[in-house]
Amino acid sequence: MGVNGSVLAIDAGNSKTDVALIGEDGTVLSTARGGGFQPPVVGIGTAVDVLGSAVERVLDSAGADAGSVAHVSACLANADLPVEEEQLTEALRARGWGRTVEVRNDTFAILRAGADEPRGVAVVCGAGINCVGMVPDGRTARFPAIGRISGDWGGGSGLSEEAMWFASRAEDGRGEPTELARTLPAHFGLGSMYALIEALHLGRIAQERRHELSPVLFTTAAAGDAVARGLVDRLAEEVVALSSVALSRLGLLDEAAPVVLGGSVLAARHPQLDDRIGELLAVRAPKAVVRVVQESPVLGAGLLGLDHTGAAPEVHARLRTQYV
Repeated sequence: MGVNGSVLAIDAGNSKTDVALIGEDGTVLSTARGGGFQPPVVGIGTAVDVLGSAVERVLDSAGADAGSVAHVSACLANADLPVEEEQLTEALRARGWGRTVEVRNDTFAILRAGADEPRGVAVVCGAGINCVGMVPDGRTARFPAIGRISGDWGGGSGLSEEAMWFASRAEDGRGEPTELARTLPAHFGLGSMYALIEALHLGRIAQERRHELSPVLFTTAAAGDAVARGLVDRLAEEVVALSSVALSRLGLLDEAAPVVLGGSVLAARHPQLDDRIGELLAVRAPKAVVRVVQESPVLGAGLLGLDHTGAAPEVHARLRTQYV
């Protein structure tokens, strides 16, 4: 099977990896799914091994060998800083999966999947929060997105932590009343915040389950709780602050540029959050065109790869039709 000029597209998140081999005409030749990509936890070599398992299945399924792949376009979680992208680029290049390799943070895959061209801004709010922007001449806008030490606020984990903070203080009298003091422990079948705190502290509820409290926060806000609504509004402010700064850096603030929203929190389409983002953007970036991306991020990695190889517009269009 001839795959000269093809792209090996990789979208690797903390929990799963998607790989697609794309022919030079934009046809998806094969796909595979693998495990999560977590180099800070297991080391770069072991993390790339996880990618390798999925890559090998994709190549085998297409009857292709790595030497015939023109370009590897890898959008990877935990590639938050340029220096990390450089390290991961070298690690992937050493595997010999393609003649050229480009590694980007996985937020760029969301952006490219939701934009008609490599132009615009994306904000992703899943477990954490991140924002990137790009324009066709290669310039980008980005943030470290390391967490609180880099000025970040929001994401499912952050929202859950904030909700716990307000609910705990409401129950013991240090803070204002909020229904979160009832709804958060009730989610786990518990009768008080004290019981929830004890269960988390002693490991009776796994720490990883704290992210389940983010949807509870939104449900409580939708029921009218003032504290919960305040947290939702603050998230909207963060989304708009990130996107408007990125638009400004790229000279897109006064243009009809896309602002692509992705990640589990934003894709859930909470009405209060959506409405508040729209209201604030109308003031900060009135020409911005908001879109919540529904396409698989590996599509974005593939489109970025086709951008790199100089593929024609009809090739991009053919790839998109396979991810509708």
